[in-house]
Amino acid sequence: MVSAPPKPRIPSGQAASSRERSLVPVGMATILPHAAKQVRRLEGELLAHINCWGYDEIILPTFEYLDVLAPGLEPELIEQCYQFVDRTTGRTLLLRPDATAQIARTVAMGLTGATLPLRLSYRTSVFRYEREHAGRGREIFQVGAELIGLDDVTSDSEVIGVMIECLHRVGLQSFKVSLGHVGYIKGLLMRSGLSAQGQKLAEQAAARKDLPRLEEVLASERISKTAARAIREAPELYGQEEVLARGRVLADGDPSLAAPLERLGQVYRLLCAAGHRDSLLLDLGEFRGFDYYDGIVFDVFAEGVGAELGGGGRYDHLIGRFGRPLPSTGFGLDVDRLFRSVDFSDERSVSARVDYLVAAPSRATRLLTEVAAQLRRTGSRVVQQTMKGNDATLISVAVAAGSAQQAAVVVVVGASGIDHDDVLVVESLSAQMPGRRSGRMSPPSKKMALADLVAAARRSRRQGKERL
Repeated sequence: MVSAPPKPRIPSGQAASSRERSLVPVGMATILPHAAKQVRRLEGELLAHINCWGYDEIILPTFEYLDVLAPGLEPELIEQCYQFVDRTTGRTLLLRPDATAQIARTVAMGLTGATLPLRLSYRTSVFRYEREHAGRGREIFQVGAELIGLDDVTSDSEVIGVMIECLHRVGLQSFKVSLGHVGYIKGLLMRSGLSAQGQKLAEQAAARKDLPRLEEVLASERISKTAARAIREAPELYGQEEVLARGRVLADGDPSLAAPLERLGQVYRLLCAAGHRDSLLLDLGEFRGFDYYDGIVFDVFAEGVGAELGGGGRYDHLIGRFGRPLPSTGFGLDVDRLFRSVDFSDERSVSARVDYLVAAPSRATRLLTEVAAQLRRTGSRVVQQTMKGNDATLISVAVAAGSAQQAAVVVVVGASGIDHDDVLVVESLSAQMPGRRSGRMSPPSKKMALADLVAAARRSRRQGKERL
């Protein structure tokens, strides 16, 4: 019985020695082939499911002009950007720090057309400077979606529902979506009488769930005990329906607080009706880390991961910063963190890396190319390779090469005694009995017509099989 290989990880960029650290920038990742295959599969499954909801992929530029994108970025994020001078214009460029701001700029410029609503998806990397001990990369792989042009509870619940179903689709077993409304905690802070600076500091502390820091901010300014008590309590109000009831008590009839609670309750009930109750957690202190969020917001967490896997929310005023106000909501998932949370130890993880390895002696390179091309046209993954040595050892050498590359089937062409229209189909060593070594005995093989092999490959692809 073949056991699954150890699960690969996306390197964090932190190397094991000072020499390695000097060769790879901190926080940047090199994703090796086996992990890259799984990452691409993960991204592909996410995008495919998002597409099923009618979202079209957009590919965003890696560079942006700072002065153009700055209206959509908070000052703290601009400080984290990688900036450099454009040699052509002399203007300051920055590496993409945030996909949502880029999409907002693109839509505001009219590049996506006038038809609304817009449903857009993306797969991209964002780049942000993080101090080495911050525990995350400086290049962040993301997959996400944005719904633009609608402002109702149905659009809020749609985006969250898409994200939840994406997580189920890729096999995430246990997770919670922390669901809140920015307007509630902001409303508590605004009515408390905090100064503008104090309110900003309190928002930052609430977003990080840093209760000691929040307490410091509240203690530094003169506000009523009742207001301070409500602000302290809000970040710890999380659970199910009972959270909304307590939130109404703290609101004390204030319309600016009652409206966010009503909207939050409506979205929650819609998601429960869609079967997502077990994945939801109401959190009246949910704030997110970007100041452009102004409505329903959410984060997703999984067991064993010390940070959110992703999240999002409503940003009705962000596109307006670029000149064309449009209600919008969306989400983004951190592919690195999601990759670490999903179990890949299934049959797909240990399946053949190559469907066919086509081998031939150096005198038959033209035939080798022709046969490999025919097999590729069936949709199979094919590697072609010329073999050194004589005809007596050709099959053994080919099978050894197939085993090394985890090929399901080895095909030998151009060997002595084999017609131009025939091939030898050989079982690779990886499929034979454990302990058998190349050269101890002739591996099982059969001669067949090339046309029959191609037809069998086509049938196999149609049936979703990986072996001949």
